[in-house]
Amino acid sequence: MTGSSSSDRENDGSKQDWLDSRLPVRRFLTTQFRSFPMPRSANMLWTVGAMLSAVLVLMLLSGLVLAMNYTPTVAGAFASIEAIERRVPSGWLLRSMHMAGASLFLGALYLHLFRGLYYGSYKKPRELVWLLGLLLLVMTMITAFAGYVLPWGQMSYWGADIAGKALASIPVIGPFTERVFLDGSQPGDGTLHHLFVLHFTLAFAIVAVVGLHVAGVHVAGSGNPSGVESDRKGSLPFSPYFAIKDALGVAVFAIVLTAVMFLFPDLVTESANYRPANPLHTPTNIEPEWYFLPFFGMLQAIPFKFGGLMASVGAVAVLFLVPWLDTSPVRSARQRPLIRLSMILLVASFVVLGLAGQHHMKGIWLIIGRCATVFYFFHFLVVLPFVSRRERAVVESAS
Repeated sequence: MTGSSSSDRENDGSKQDWLDSRLPVRRFLTTQFRSFPMPRSANMLWTVGAMLSAVLVLMLLSGLVLAMNYTPTVAGAFASIEAIERRVPSGWLLRSMHMAGASLFLGALYLHLFRGLYYGSYKKPRELVWLLGLLLLVMTMITAFAGYVLPWGQMSYWGADIAGKALASIPVIGPFTERVFLDGSQPGDGTLHHLFVLHFTLAFAIVAVVGLHVAGVHVAGSGNPSGVESDRKGSLPFSPYFAIKDALGVAVFAIVLTAVMFLFPDLVTESANYRPANPLHTPTNIEPEWYFLPFFGMLQAIPFKFGGLMASVGAVAVLFLVPWLDTSPVRSARQRPLIRLSMILLVASFVVLGLAGQHHMKGIWLIIGRCATVFYFFHFLVVLPFVSRRERAVVESAS
């Protein structure tokens, strides 16, 4: 028995060596994941990436089933969604999972972005990791908007209509851009077809960019809360230490997702969208999902449409410039009191903009929303460069 078991192990080992010499998957996984060095000080914010990866897989699998039963036409879209929920086995569960997953995915993505800003994860040598992460944010936002329109309920239709009017405000090319987006003068079959293809295609493109993003992290190495580049002596292998942390983070995320799906579905759904689209009846309060509300607030804060569009687009575009706006040798906001204070105010302004967008910039909310918009750009265009110059001067004088 002992002889046969040892020979079996030898055979298994020789098979693995044969496969690994031709397709080194096991060697790659061992080097890049199991033995990958992680900083000892990495906190639970470093598990958000694992949460995002897990929910992305969930979104892809549920989305594939939904796409197989969806009809991207004005006459059939809403009816196909009802059929999915009532006739497809566990269709209601898959759709609820897809909607709640999309909402929580954007929430986790914002948290991941905050971690990068707070701990200076965009600085050399991780500029490309930062830019790929922002590309993922843009792609996810476009995918989420397309998915919001596809059910063709009341809010879906009017959301597409508002997006078309915002594009029409662009000088010179605006009317042409609106016609291309809507495939006509108003939302219709062409709009649904365009957005369905975009939603489906971008979902798989996101997976490819995630692969590049992870590869960039493994080349540049993981940052840490202190902002000091650590050597291998100050690190631990990813498995088992951080694999357990990631598993815990994914488990907590799964519990939150389940709670939202079964106990608080109103957080990710709107009652108006359970009615078929009606171009002749404008809803009283047209507003996007919560994760777009801050940008919707910026859109309304500027008194003319094109200015509002530039502000909402610029709010994302300015993030791509952060590695060159913040040139300080100090990375983490833990060692930067002014940046830490400004980051707190930045988060507050982002939340306030969401609340102002929800209240449609009426009364005092208009003033508050405009102040929050000004501070949002003030943080990136004034505070970061000013503090960077000051800190560089201090470091240079000390050396």
